[in-house]
Amino acid sequence: MRRAEQPSRRALLAAAVAAAVAGGAGPAVAAPSARAEDPVPADPAKAPARPVDNRFWTTYPDWLGGTAQGTRAVPGTRPGVVIATPADTTAYPDPHTGRSSRWEYATWTSPVHRLAVPATEVIASWNAHTPAGTWIQVDLRGTYSDGTDTPWYVMGRWAAGDQDIKRTSVDDQTDGKSTIWTDTFAVDDPASGLRLTSYRLRLTLYRKPGTRLTPTVWRLGAMGSDVPDRFTVPASTPRLARELIVPRYSQEIHKGRYPEYDNGGEAWCSPTSSQMIIEYWGGRLTEEQLAWVDPSYADPQVCHAARYTYDYQYAGCGNWPFNAAYAATFQGLQGVVTRLGSLTDLETLIAAGIPAITSQSFLEKELTGAGYGTAGHLMTVIGFTADGDVIANDPASPSNEAVRRVYRRREWENIWLRTKRYNASGKVVSGTGGVCYLYFPARPTARQRLALAAVGVL
Repeated sequence: MRRAEQPSRRALLAAAVAAAVAGGAGPAVAAPSARAEDPVPADPAKAPARPVDNRFWTTYPDWLGGTAQGTRAVPGTRPGVVIATPADTTAYPDPHTGRSSRWEYATWTSPVHRLAVPATEVIASWNAHTPAGTWIQVDLRGTYSDGTDTPWYVMGRWAAGDQDIKRTSVDDQTDGKSTIWTDTFAVDDPASGLRLTSYRLRLTLYRKPGTRLTPTVWRLGAMGSDVPDRFTVPASTPRLARELIVPRYSQEIHKGRYPEYDNGGEAWCSPTSSQMIIEYWGGRLTEEQLAWVDPSYADPQVCHAARYTYDYQYAGCGNWPFNAAYAATFQGLQGVVTRLGSLTDLETLIAAGIPAITSQSFLEKELTGAGYGTAGHLMTVIGFTADGDVIANDPASPSNEAVRRVYRRREWENIWLRTKRYNASGKVVSGTGGVCYLYFPARPTARQRLALAAVGVL
């Protein structure tokens, strides 16, 4: 989060677009209120149309269905794709280290996915294992509604570690019709009616030449969306009272730590939120993994999350897919970036024991009790009160003890779901339109699967 109403690079994406135009087995939960029964996840086939299209490749048949050049699909409890025989070698000049190294590589390209919702924005996400000496790149190429194609856009160069390459988004990618803003493909002029109607994703797996190392990718996909412009959204009706027991971490106690990872404090809302949910699901870091952190620092795992979500081009820890990919480096977890349509969606997830990380922007007066305004901030939704208000672990708190907050339902709903708002100067800028990260088990329970399907993720 950056509290000042100054446009961050992600806010510039929003401004550019605007200007152009749920209880299975798992971690403990607090006892539900007697006010309402847990909502049963809706049948996805009967759900109202969503302005969002999610497509993820995760199964063995999925991986067999793509076009492989040097890769092969591997079956098992968590099917994926690996390097078989490298297609070729190439040099990669890392812009963040100044070093150029040679790498063997192989590729997997998805079939064409036709979007059920022709999109103004697309965000890719992935889950992978990248042992030392390996990394991956994700590219997207799409077709517009006018029949023309985009170039191959780089959506991310990623490794779980930071010794071989520096994970990075890629700036200055545009064809005059669309632009990549850090991690988001965006049509430059949505008011023109131009939309992305289909896309393919290309996965490139790299390894040091002459080794048998390989990355393994278990999940690859994207969320396309065309959320209508709106300053306000319809009010939803409360239907659930439940609170999940999620660890509480403050980003503010880390202010000034590790300038090389954006200096802690209000810049670390995303990794702090990620670490809360990772630990909710049982993810733990070892003493060896945390040995690099100054031993005088409290909650070293938050420092670790910041380092390993850091995007060296964006110069921050707020790259959405990088956070989802970091969560999936913990055994038994997977993560995606999506958009939800309502607080009802969040209630469905909470009822199934799944907390969510949400992105919102607001003036201080728009969210009672927050005590700050922000051009973009992540917090963790962990439940709902008997009155339907939102219970959030808000990392923008002075201490861990102060992290749990209760925010008024109607205020919170609007600041999260709207796509337009007024900033402190009275200028119209964009809202986030329901963006969230979801982290959940690699093998979800039946109830969790129903909840995830109900919100369009599975």
